[in-house]
Amino acid sequence: MSKYDVAVIGSGPGGYVAAIRCAQLGMKTAIIEKYSTLGGTCLNVGCIPSKALLDSSHHYDDAIKHFETHGIDIPGEIKVNLKQMIARKQAVVDQTTGGITFLMKKNNIDVYEGIGAFKDATHITISGKKKVEIEAKNTIIATGSKPSNLPFIELDKERIITSTEALKLKEIPKHLIVIGGGVIGLELGQVYKRLGAEVTIIEYLDRIIPTMDASLSKELNKVFKKAKFKMNLSHKVKSVVRKGNEVIVKADNKKGEEVEFKGDYCLVSVGRRPYTDGLNVEAAGVKLTDRGQIEVNTHLQTSVSNIYAIGDVIKGAMLAHKAEEEGIFVAETIAGQKPHIDYNLIPGVVYTWPEVAAVGKTEEELKAAGIDYKVGQFPMRALGRARASMDIDGFVKILADKTTDEVLGVHMIGSRCADLIAEAVVAMEFRASAEDISRMSHAHPTYTEAIKEAALAATEDRALHA
Repeated sequence: MSKYDVAVIGSGPGGYVAAIRCAQLGMKTAIIEKYSTLGGTCLNVGCIPSKALLDSSHHYDDAIKHFETHGIDIPGEIKVNLKQMIARKQAVVDQTTGGITFLMKKNNIDVYEGIGAFKDATHITISGKKKVEIEAKNTIIATGSKPSNLPFIELDKERIITSTEALKLKEIPKHLIVIGGGVIGLELGQVYKRLGAEVTIIEYLDRIIPTMDASLSKELNKVFKKAKFKMNLSHKVKSVVRKGNEVIVKADNKKGEEVEFKGDYCLVSVGRRPYTDGLNVEAAGVKLTDRGQIEVNTHLQTSVSNIYAIGDVIKGAMLAHKAEEEGIFVAETIAGQKPHIDYNLIPGVVYTWPEVAAVGKTEEELKAAGIDYKVGQFPMRALGRARASMDIDGFVKILADKTTDEVLGVHMIGSRCADLIAEAVVAMEFRASAEDISRMSHAHPTYTEAIKEAALAATEDRALHA
């Protein structure tokens, strides 16, 4: 029986990063993955493939809508080759997952393919092509999450689908109905809207991206309506039925009236659930919460001191970069170090176009906490760089403490906000004031100038270009 200092169950961003850090710290490490490729949901059927399709569809959208304005004439009809688009997406996935395999070899991490299940707190059986058992002083559970579903919806994975199937469709839907106005539904909805599908969004709550600042929800909703998405907020779905190649969705609107939607595909995107199937955590004594998450303390230890859990399988935002930070945190904790994570400073991003990004507190959270704050906001359309690129939707908003001027939250929607948000994270990590940011030189012309201008707006309302 092979013995390890650490065994990691699950090879997504949290798991493989934890394994690498453990190996760097001199621990003999194994990683267990049920599928034939490493990388988990994120690399195989999540973050990476969805961004590949978003980028491809963005190029097509630009070509048919903006190239002529830019003085680029393309003779003949511009067509979508969906088969090639999906193939390119898969090539990106294969290259990325192959990179993880390389990193495992580079760091001398043993990889086991199969389902890892606890025999007890220090022994794990792995059911793959052959059944093996290993012993581990410490175990990190990083098994991630799976798409959630509504109890009355039967997913046939052909016409009534999850995000996994939406990444490999063989045709562009004529009418895609998306149940759920969160990140995944909006991103994939935008992919197929750009490619020519009619897209209807049905959201139970009164706004899309409901966990983010309300001003971001409002602006993105406006952008989507302008792009001719059919937005249906405050709608409670009550049935989804397939008849041949047609899917019929019935819902109650905010007045309580029944409405019906008909399309050829329905994407069910109502969140994700922690995935612990097959782990046999009971045998190790690991406790779950009533929401099916693994219960952990501030050190990310489970109810069993030598077993840890990270990522989507525990409480908190289901974000790949959160899982990575937790993986490093646990590895360093096991090694006797004293790492820390500031969950308030883990940014959230929606990769639609315009992109949406945020870090820190929302206005709603500050109001609920009774914190006096001031707001500085600057529109993207006032930037020379935004006008040059024709990306004028959106804004940057900075929330700062009214007394101390410390930045408490930054919320932005616009071009390249997924990258711009890092400036805000750095500033807040060093507890910068709005004036600190306003006095930093930002290159001109760039999108980052919107951050400086928003900081100026929060500092005695002295934005220069608005």
